[in-house]
Amino acid sequence: MSEKRVVTLSKLYTKTGDDGSTGLVGGSRCAKDDLRVHSYGEVDELNACLGLVAQQADVELRQKVEFVQQCLFDLGAHLADGRDDPKIALGAQDIEQLESWVDAALEGLPILTSFVLPGGGELGARLHLARCVARRAERALVAANRQAPRAPQALHYLNRLSDLLFAWSRAAAHEQGAAELMWKPKNKG
Repeated sequence: MSEKRVVTLSKLYTKTGDDGSTGLVGGSRCAKDDLRVHSYGEVDELNACLGLVAQQADVELRQKVEFVQQCLFDLGAHLADGRDDPKIALGAQDIEQLESWVDAALEGLPILTSFVLPGGGELGARLHLARCVARRAERALVAANRQAPRAPQALHYLNRLSDLLFAWSRAAAHEQGAAELMWKPKNKG
């Protein structure tokens, strides 16, 4: 029977990164401005944004957000893995879950005829911010994939998550009675 290794995080500083490098899963090191580090850093920032969302969410949404946060940690671990062909804990079922939540969030909402400006109440605004960070994380992963390709579902997950965050922002605005501000282009030509 194999024993599960317990990792403790009691010492926060190691001084090994004082030279501008950081350790990857598997033991290799790279520069802190490496595209892989950038990609999992963006995922970490997205997770922090979702922590802010959870503070405003009702119990049902908070549970969904916390589920997504767990998945984002799995994604970050995959992106931080310096080994060739690292495993990923996310699967098709995780992406399908996001799609299911998108469909449920949009059910009964008015059809959009214009782009929506970020806002729609406190919760809606936090969800819009998280959506923007999700898109940035997605772009960072696209760039990092040129250097060290990752599992395709990593990109699929971030893409679908940004859709979900938009859907949740619309649902939050409507549930809270906050107006969705529509973009009114100055140039219509």
